[in-house]
Amino acid sequence: MTVPPPSSPVARLLRYACRTPLLAWHVLVDLPIILILMSPPFGDLRIAGDPLKHRVVRWWQRSLMRVFGFRMRCIGTPLPGAVMFVANHVSWIDIVALHAYRMMGFVAKREIASWPLVGWLATMGETIYHQRGSQESLGGVLHEMLARLRDGRAVGVFPEGRTRSGDEVGPFHARIFLAAVEANVPVQPVALRYGAHGSAQTIVAFGPTESFAANFLRLLGEPSRDADILFLEPILPGDAEGRRRLAETARARIVEAMGQ
Repeated sequence: MTVPPPSSPVARLLRYACRTPLLAWHVLVDLPIILILMSPPFGDLRIAGDPLKHRVVRWWQRSLMRVFGFRMRCIGTPLPGAVMFVANHVSWIDIVALHAYRMMGFVAKREIASWPLVGWLATMGETIYHQRGSQESLGGVLHEMLARLRDGRAVGVFPEGRTRSGDEVGPFHARIFLAAVEANVPVQPVALRYGAHGSAQTIVAFGPTESFAANFLRLLGEPSRDADILFLEPILPGDAEGRRRLAETARARIVEAMGQ
């Protein structure tokens, strides 16, 4: 995997000059309209069986990806209804990329709730927050996931448990798959690939000492690049016995799709 060379400071400044006004418009003008359309009575209106609030979230997230210069490509089809989506995890932008094609309630670390704008949007996007290292919190997360799946809704998880450097897919924690086993719903792996054939994974990923704000600003100035969202072959109930086998199979399919 060849990492693209860094761009010049002048090119980065030009991208900031072009994208900052677009981002401001997206937040100050588009977002209030989105909030109105998500609220009753508009949000529950259905278009071709899909709630309007889900459609506007997808539109807003796709537009945000374009502001950051990502050329999105969806490969495969996300399953409808109750399903657990599992994906590799490199950055906060992963949630935006997945929400651009399918509404799902993500499991995310509790710190995200306090992040400017993104935390508020995550809460509006039905995020389930987890306090790392707390078994009590994890139990509550699993309970909420199970309730949503039994209610016919989708959830999204990053089974690695944290963001990675982008150069590999880490081990998947099996316990998080318990909700899918208990609800008897399919698990659909999703490979998130940035740059041509995943060449920009390490660039998009959080740096070793980066904060959210630093990563956000750095990505805003990065060159335009591909973003592939690969919805892979789902693992149907009965295809894999137990949560550990589910975790192994899901990770293997993502690793294969990433070409690692």
